[in-house]
Amino acid sequence: MRKGILQSLRDTLITRTPLEDFPDGVWKRTSALNTWGTNAIEGNTLTWHEVKQLVLEERSIGGRPINDVIETLQHERAFRDLIRRKSHPIGLETILDLHESVFRGVKIDAGRWRRINVRISGSEHTPPRMEKVIEEMEKMLRGYEKRDLEGEEAIMLGAWLHRRFESIHPFSDGNGRVGRLLLNLHLLRHSWPPVHILPSDRARYISSMDEGHSGDISTLVSLIEVLMARAILDLLDQLGTAMDELKPLKDFEKEGPYSAQYLRLRAGQGELPAVKISGDWHTSKRALRLYQREM
Repeated sequence: MRKGILQSLRDTLITRTPLEDFPDGVWKRTSALNTWGTNAIEGNTLTWHEVKQLVLEERSIGGRPINDVIETLQHERAFRDLIRRKSHPIGLETILDLHESVFRGVKIDAGRWRRINVRISGSEHTPPRMEKVIEEMEKMLRGYEKRDLEGEEAIMLGAWLHRRFESIHPFSDGNGRVGRLLLNLHLLRHSWPPVHILPSDRARYISSMDEGHSGDISTLVSLIEVLMARAILDLLDQLGTAMDELKPLKDFEKEGPYSAQYLRLRAGQGELPAVKISGDWHTSKRALRLYQREM
């Protein structure tokens, strides 16, 4: 994703509606989508339809494990609370509180650093031993503060922070969800909207994290940029003008100079900002014009 496109989309969004002033309905839908995605890739059984029913419609659902329901409700509240947290520095207590907020009543060690040695399933990376967790977390936060003060680009720094947190794996369970909340808290603190990692993103996400553990975060940065473009398009579709309405790519063929087939290719490559809706790529007139300008 070209940085000029991403920056222009973001500037359009926050000029139109500052992040903290999103209408409640928009923020609630955003938190429901984020909650469904982050839980689903960790094995939570609730579908997107059921999460919407539970969070947006405030109606109960039946036949699902009670812990899956509790996790969903508590993560959604923790996500919405990131707006309040963004005006405060990120410290050890912030991270412990995020874990406790999501897993209270679900995990017996909610809000406590792990007291066991762990491995990351499917990864060759081995997290530090349990007695090193606090030391490594403090080192991580010192590094984060230094990079932040030096003005490191926000998405690059967010990728570094997320990869570093997951490499430490400071909790016995729930590291992925807390790590993604931490990433979004960082983004919000730098006036970028939150990103959502959905089930369809899981394979690419895991692959990019594995590469990150090997020392190369470039694919993770690229993934976050694509996810950011998708998140901004979705928000502008709700908050923007007619220029921001999401439409199928075939609707733009007559405006030229690109065919729908070409645009699908570029959307799949992450070069054209686009969102998949019912299996079909959609973009906006604004996003397409930015793409044409950059090319």
